[in-house]
Amino acid sequence: MTPASPEPALPQATVDRPWFWFTCYQLGWHVLLPIVLLRLWWRGRKDPGYRQSIAERFGFGLRVRPGAIWIHAVSVGETRAAQPLIEAYLQQGKSILLTCMTPNGRRTGAAIFAEAIAEGRLQQVYLPYDLCWSVERFLKAAKPEMGLFMETEAWPTIVFRAAEIKLPVFLINARLSERSARRVARFGNAGRSLFQAFAGILAQTELDADRYRALGVRHCEVVGNLKFDVVLNPALVDAGLAWNAHLEKNNRLMVCAASTREGEEAIILEAWQAVLKMHAEESASTSTPQPLLCIVPRHPERFTEVAELIRASGLTVLLRSEVDFDAADLHNPIDLKTAVLLGDSMGEMPLYYCASDLVVMGGSLMPLGGQNLIEACAAGCPVILGEHSFNFQQASQDAIDSGAAMRVKGNGSLAAELAGAMSGILQDQLQRQAMREAALRYAAQYRGATTRIMAALKELTT
Repeated sequence: MTPASPEPALPQATVDRPWFWFTCYQLGWHVLLPIVLLRLWWRGRKDPGYRQSIAERFGFGLRVRPGAIWIHAVSVGETRAAQPLIEAYLQQGKSILLTCMTPNGRRTGAAIFAEAIAEGRLQQVYLPYDLCWSVERFLKAAKPEMGLFMETEAWPTIVFRAAEIKLPVFLINARLSERSARRVARFGNAGRSLFQAFAGILAQTELDADRYRALGVRHCEVVGNLKFDVVLNPALVDAGLAWNAHLEKNNRLMVCAASTREGEEAIILEAWQAVLKMHAEESASTSTPQPLLCIVPRHPERFTEVAELIRASGLTVLLRSEVDFDAADLHNPIDLKTAVLLGDSMGEMPLYYCASDLVVMGGSLMPLGGQNLIEACAAGCPVILGEHSFNFQQASQDAIDSGAAMRVKGNGSLAAELAGAMSGILQDQLQRQAMREAALRYAAQYRGATTRIMAALKELTT
């Protein structure tokens, strides 16, 4: 009689739950629950999504099909980054359970994967809060094949519990900045144990991998960054290119300040005032294109606040919601009196990038870690970075080294240095073209993370 084949040997994570710290952590969660609920209600004033599906955040009412591949993407950026991997698994006939923490992340997933959701191949729920009982309810309901956490998500209760029940949970597209590594180190064995409890970590760069290995992580590989594999929405690309052609016809160049955070818009507007002044002096002797600034705040609840800030600066502003156009037809054109366009829309970054001639990357002008510059480069946009891009350390440096991006540090006045950089690139067509070509090469050079991640996971789980 032929002996039965042995079950696949799934990677076994180290389960070394630091009970003292963990007990304090759980007590803290339970003490703060009233504040957590109050915060949901408070944020729901501007975004009603925070007041919806609250039961899911505690592991109740989860109507999920067991046995799916579970992918956790905390919000919008992580959901978009996970898109190529999710689509690849869907093409293999796998079911996906997609969890998130924010309403915007959930809306993004609903928009990107609408067809798969309608067909029942992908389900969305909120990841429950990291309470021992809510986590237990979630894991018993979902019974996933494996869990894939995107980038920096490491919730102690769910990670330790998954390791204890032999559920392989991986941290993928993982990144760990030097500052975050120091933070983890402050927790000593408790911090190290958390990352050791993952079945494996698939890191974006060698720098990230080295930091994880320094924490005692045994299974850590470098697979690249999924964000390079994200394909820009063709309809938004077409609309953006049509918009760019319209601006060019009217002798205008657009700078997009993308994913800006609180405090950055004031710096950008001060710099823009200087750019307009330089343009006025330059255009007295030449017919240089008139610049247009487009500010796209990172968080939609700040749209009104930023619009008021622009008006208070004395600049004329037009809202994206007031511009009615598509790739074939343009209405309400942006006239020469408009100095600033406010991008008060969600999910349209490819449109803004393709319409622009230059991008200033938000999150990098203040110590916030920066936002994703890869999508801008994929659209062929030259990029200006501030000093603070530690969340994208290697990607930012590679873009600078390739000639696709440049950095302003503001050793004197950040606004003045930013104004000089913007004005210089806008006035130099050859530099813009060279940076544009470098950006496209850079974005193409680092693709392939999806294939490498799937191959690594297959090897680790068989």
